[in-house]
Amino acid sequence: MDEIDGKVIEIFAHEPRLGVLEASRRLGIARGTVQARLDKLAAAGVVTGWGPDLSPEAIGYPVMAFLTLEIRQGAGHDAVATHLARIPEVLEAYTITGAGDMWARVVARSNADLQRVIDLVLTEPGIDRSTTVIALATQIPYRVVPLARAAVTPPPA
Repeated sequence: MDEIDGKVIEIFAHEPRLGVLEASRRLGIARGTVQARLDKLAAAGVVTGWGPDLSPEAIGYPVMAFLTLEIRQGAGHDAVATHLARIPEVLEAYTITGAGDMWARVVARSNADLQRVIDLVLTEPGIDRSTTVIALATQIPYRVVPLARAAVTPPPA
């Protein structure tokens, strides 16, 4: 990535519905350059989506929690991931090192509903145990613009 890529990412991160022509005007570069950079970034897997970001709270899921799952030896992470993918309240899951084998970020309509979600997660025979931590407040929401800026800045000597 270079400085132009970083500027293209930043403008679309702040205004994803902005047209390529308007972005080119604001950035002071040709429309074709903006489009070519977007295409290149998408092809390289840097830009992974253009869909709307949703607020779980705004659609009725104000409770967020993180589950640390311990997976039964020999059960495999793929089977657990396939099971989790079928549960709409599971927003993402990661295989991890350290305590536990997988983290899942989940949402629920209430604390009581969170118990339902946890119980549903635990129906997978490959999961031995789950530990839950409820998020109280978002201090830093998911963000990538600072990372994109850092990627185009030479590292300190």
